[in-house]
Amino acid sequence: MLRAVLDTNVVLAAKKSAHPQSPNAEIIARWQAGEFVWLVSDDVVTEYAEKLLERGIDPLKVEGFVADLLQYGEEVPIRFYHFQHYPVDADDVAFLLAAINGAASHLVTYDEHLKDVGVFYPEFITCEPVAFLAALRASVSP
Repeated sequence: MLRAVLDTNVVLAAKKSAHPQSPNAEIIARWQAGEFVWLVSDDVVTEYAEKLLERGIDPLKVEGFVADLLQYGEEVPIRFYHFQHYPVDADDVAFLLAAINGAASHLVTYDEHLKDVGVFYPEFITCEPVAFLAALRASVSP
């Protein structure tokens, strides 16, 4: 089963999308259906909540989303803090740490800086949502 860390920009795109066929919304729906493991850490969940609230998502919806993540996602204990290459954006540290410590198969992002540093981590694939969705569809097809 795929194990993924989703960057905040993917979560925001899913939550703000009005399009019924949004790949970001489909990723969330597939997680809710149990098709992949969503890896989170305390710092990742905190960033999700902060950014969703900043973007005007209803606080009750944010609270429910966070509760679902903590209940159904896999919380990753951060025990290893060293990087081969540090990200330019300090906010990206939490996502790299979750991917490394959680034995992720994928780190899913639109962030160019995170994709650039992701090439130094061959243990997981750093990709955009559409590429992750293709891998996810392939992994669950009969």
